[in-house]
Amino acid sequence: MPRLFPKMSMSEVDEKVRLIAEKVYASALKEEDTKDAMALFTVPEDCPIGLHEDRERALQKELAEQHSQESAKKKKNFMLKRSHSMSLSVSTDWALSLVSPLLSPTIPEPCQPEIFPDFQRVTISGDYCAGITVEDYEQAAKSLLTALFIREKYSRLAYHRFPRTTAKFLHNARDEEWREEDEILPDIWPYPHEGEDPYSMEGIPEDLNYMLQMKDGIVHVYDNAEALKQEQPHSLPYPDLETFAIDLSHVLAMIADGPTKTYCHRRLNFLASKFYLHEMLNEMAELKELKSVPHRDFYNVRKVDTHIHAAACMNQKHLLKFIKTTYQTEADRVVLEKGCQKITLKEVFNNLNMDPYDLTVDSLDVHAGRQTFHRFDKFNSKYNPVGASELREIYLKSDNYIKGEYFARLVKEVAAELEESKYQHAEPRLSIYGRSTSEWESLATWFIQHKVHSPNMRWMIQVPRIYDIFRSKKLVPHFAKMLENIFLPLFEATVNPQKHKAIHIFLKYVTGFDSVDDESKHSDHMFSYKSPKPESWTTDDNPPYTYYLFYMYANIMVLNNLRKERGLNTFQFRPHCGEAGSITHLVSAFLTADNISHGLNLKKSPVLQYLYYLAQVPIAMSPLSNNSLFLQYSKNPLREFLHKGLYIQTTNKITRNSVLQSGLSHQEKKHFIGSNYLQDGPEGNDIRRTNVAQIRMAYRHETLCNELSFLVDAVKTESG
Repeated sequence: MPRLFPKMSMSEVDEKVRLIAEKVYASALKEEDTKDAMALFTVPEDCPIGLHEDRERALQKELAEQHSQESAKKKKNFMLKRSHSMSLSVSTDWALSLVSPLLSPTIPEPCQPEIFPDFQRVTISGDYCAGITVEDYEQAAKSLLTALFIREKYSRLAYHRFPRTTAKFLHNARDEEWREEDEILPDIWPYPHEGEDPYSMEGIPEDLNYMLQMKDGIVHVYDNAEALKQEQPHSLPYPDLETFAIDLSHVLAMIADGPTKTYCHRRLNFLASKFYLHEMLNEMAELKELKSVPHRDFYNVRKVDTHIHAAACMNQKHLLKFIKTTYQTEADRVVLEKGCQKITLKEVFNNLNMDPYDLTVDSLDVHAGRQTFHRFDKFNSKYNPVGASELREIYLKSDNYIKGEYFARLVKEVAAELEESKYQHAEPRLSIYGRSTSEWESLATWFIQHKVHSPNMRWMIQVPRIYDIFRSKKLVPHFAKMLENIFLPLFEATVNPQKHKAIHIFLKYVTGFDSVDDESKHSDHMFSYKSPKPESWTTDDNPPYTYYLFYMYANIMVLNNLRKERGLNTFQFRPHCGEAGSITHLVSAFLTADNISHGLNLKKSPVLQYLYYLAQVPIAMSPLSNNSLFLQYSKNPLREFLHKGLYIQTTNKITRNSVLQSGLSHQEKKHFIGSNYLQDGPEGNDIRRTNVAQIRMAYRHETLCNELSFLVDAVKTESG
């Protein structure tokens, strides 16, 4: 079956949904008081009389519901549905047997107690929706499932991972059977085995002779010149801006819906409280499990730093030592060229009026201080050693007079340390800016010439959102040109690798793309289906965050499908998101991203926080980085998110998550964390490799199944 992007028209959208979505987006854009549209769940009432009246209204609402025959019938139907939840066609029956005390007593006991551990479980009995009405509960469940269906669609089309447990419940909600063979996963190649040449030019695929054209900001593929002339593109899923805007509207409207906010807030509070009880009851049992595993502890389980920038992958002391070493051994080497003047390393330091011998970690000053708060431009300038852009040019750039040699040597030294430690891996980010199409060839040549490949490193490509700078300098005529410079070389290297051998080789070790910049930058444009196409975006203003994310996702999706056809590796989209700025950024990423970096602003929206939990969207948090830029360490929500069960990567459970959400290949993940790692719950955990307690894995899986079953049962009851 061809993989196509199902398109919708704005005329199909509920007008109420569209208006609410626009209100949410507009209020975030104008930085107005978002009390009505964006409050966490209810606006706190300060006045004692007001508090009393609020309680009275809530009580009257519940009393009215109790006397409603329709509500009583719905409750009865729901309780009946919960009692038959075991009819769900999922493999992890042992987990589902624990989601409700009302389940059938005929369910067999788990047959493998060593995999499905016995521990003290927290169960809640009684009225299933105490504190909220049946109608509110049903509305919230329907909205949440709709959002999960939307994310599943976008994940599958782009070859992003979608969690099995959630997928099984979604299939059940549609009375469909989930099949393992239908699962979509990223296709990432393992690193070459020992003795193999990672830069080998042998066996490169032949030219397909396809034609390529940028259309509406998305690269389209044509089988030949005639197909291009007839505007009949090759059968691939080409995303549509209007359809994306419709899907986005559903989630935007949902996060402003009162009943949904209330329901999600209550469920999140329950998750936090439940974990506290679980930890209190089972802490010693989990510890006993871990101590019974020989050899493993935090230091010798696999871990991946999925959120690191190549220009900052070395610590200050390492960089300082490298600068001093090169000055002592290569002082007379020409390292810069300004105009017609060639400048040696010694002359560079003379011009800066400094002696490298006198440099210290403090004077090097490449750490982000409090003065960089909310200033990404200042944050970037901190990577100028001693505040000198010349030293950044010489030591931290891949494209300079010495062809990035020093930068390559620094990165290779970091890689050697990772290889020596064995259990540590990293995915450093290298930049592609979109100034010209030659950037890719230059970066790939640097990678191959200096032999930068390491079995303990994979590579991410970060694309700074700086169209406005290029436009002001007349480097690009419109936004589509920037997109073309970023993505067209990748399509060309996929269609005709023989002509672009360096890029083809480099892309084997690239795992994904990141979108980076200061999220708190204000944009005057409100993203909608009426937003101009990239070819028409000719103003000097920077497009908004959502616009960037859609067009990056769209091109990555088409590229992944083309590369999958050719048997080549695919890429993940993993943007910086939710560190600052509007909550709408996290809505955009919920649709488009495989996983995100930061996610701090999830604490502002219970609906989004609960959605990210239900979909198990991986989040790479950086409390120390946030402490320097956006949020004090003591206020970071990392601990809160962990307790609730969000999929955080930063304890051993976190190291396992880092491997799962990383760009390591399927074969490597099987080796590092267990052959059944794709299974959710204890079945997928090899405690001998991960040192993660089976009790904890069982608790997390059972809890997720419980939350998802509430949603599915509500919809099934309503339809029944």
